[in-house]
Amino acid sequence: MRKLFLTFSIIAVTSSSCFAEGFENIAPANPLSPMPIPANTIALPVKKAVLTHNSLHNQYAIAFDRFIQSNVKAAYGDFKILIETMDESDYGYIQLAQRMADIGFFNLSDMAVSKIDDKSLSDFLVEDMKLYYFPSKKLKKDDEIYLGEVFSNIMYNDQSKEATSELVKNTTLLENSDYANYIASLGYLKSNDLINAETYINKAIGMNNQNLNYKKLKAEILSQGKKPQNALKMVDYIKSQKLYSTDFTRKVNSLEQFVLYKSKKNYSEKMYHLGYYYYYENELAKSVRTLQGAFTSKKKFNKDVYALLSKVYFNMNDFEKAQDNAQKALKIDGNNRQALLVLGDLSSRTKDYKTALKYYKNAENGDIESSVKIAQTYEQLGKQKKALEIHERLLKTYDNCYTAYYKIALADKSKEIAYLKKALAINISFKDAWIDLGRCAIESQNFKDAKRYLAIANYIDENDFRYYYYQGLLVKKQGQDGAYYFKKSLSLNPDYEPAKEELKI
Repeated sequence: MRKLFLTFSIIAVTSSSCFAEGFENIAPANPLSPMPIPANTIALPVKKAVLTHNSLHNQYAIAFDRFIQSNVKAAYGDFKILIETMDESDYGYIQLAQRMADIGFFNLSDMAVSKIDDKSLSDFLVEDMKLYYFPSKKLKKDDEIYLGEVFSNIMYNDQSKEATSELVKNTTLLENSDYANYIASLGYLKSNDLINAETYINKAIGMNNQNLNYKKLKAEILSQGKKPQNALKMVDYIKSQKLYSTDFTRKVNSLEQFVLYKSKKNYSEKMYHLGYYYYYENELAKSVRTLQGAFTSKKKFNKDVYALLSKVYFNMNDFEKAQDNAQKALKIDGNNRQALLVLGDLSSRTKDYKTALKYYKNAENGDIESSVKIAQTYEQLGKQKKALEIHERLLKTYDNCYTAYYKIALADKSKEIAYLKKALAINISFKDAWIDLGRCAIESQNFKDAKRYLAIANYIDENDFRYYYYQGLLVKKQGQDGAYYFKKSLSLNPDYEPAKEELKI
């Protein structure tokens, strides 16, 4: 899947950590580490961006490149123009709002939020974003730009000592801004001054005890101190907070594995948690290399390494190695839950749903993941009622299960639109829900919304056969020939009957 540039394809790639430098140099993933940007994009003027891969990519790249070069005032202006002039898209505004909060441009984040038309799509994510990032007091534009310059110099220009030294002289700003204290702490951490880093993050937390990003940084500071196990208490607190959106949940899981990596003394255990950390950061090749170095002479420990490797290999579409490692895990521990789930996924992939169901049931422990897989497998076996019962039961326990909202939406017309939007509020990049919103809009003759919803689905995955089918229906309803889209749908899925019916095949 080609992901939207505004998502982590540019600013949530992990910071590069060379294995040759030693594992102790590994730091938490920098959420702002950019992909290489062609030099000739820097001089391009910011133009109106439309919802296409290249347009948003180019406009965001120009602004973000200026940011990392510490030309922050120009970057701020570019981001502002992008928000003001881009084609209206709630999906784009939501992504931009989060990206602006990532780099401390909170006023621009608020601006993007204000442009969201359908608030039901953004409520959960905006609430999580405010809890995770936002300072207690609104910053002036000039202060945001100044702190952005400090941040840029700390993170990208190898000037953490100089930038932090200048910042701490600004006592007025530090007395009034929790975020300024957070930036000072970050600078000291990058300078390996853990004492001052902890001092300033404690000040930030004292001024704003709700901010989870501050507590995340404190956990990272503690994890690199003399008693890294103390960081686990901070992680436990963050995990206890109610975060709905899938992206923020991933951030917390990633942090937990990093802290566990730092706190463990046994080398193999450290490598296991580091491999898990890379998994959550979607650095799958690094995860494999790290986990391959985690094996010991203790079979009881190795089962977990094999199981995690099987999960990583499955996500890399290396299904043979996924199966091999899962079976090795089960040979040591026949009840290994993670290995059972992977074997279930492998069976589902080959449409052996009865075998998949056995694996999933053996892995079940009342959690979301196994329950959803069981329900989906019952659905494939034609047991729709049983599948729906599981999804309804899930929502009584887990109100952040977006797949349950989605499946109930498809089964109950009276809840269809509301529950599709709830699924998206939790996982804004859940393509299936966007496609079904497009379908609903076509059915109600709301062609403007249909076009908008389907465009977002195509933005997330331009190779989904259902998108082309519904796009064909949309143009057909408007009196045009949809044959091209139906043929494209069949080229991606030759067995898709609705497209065949439209083409009378």
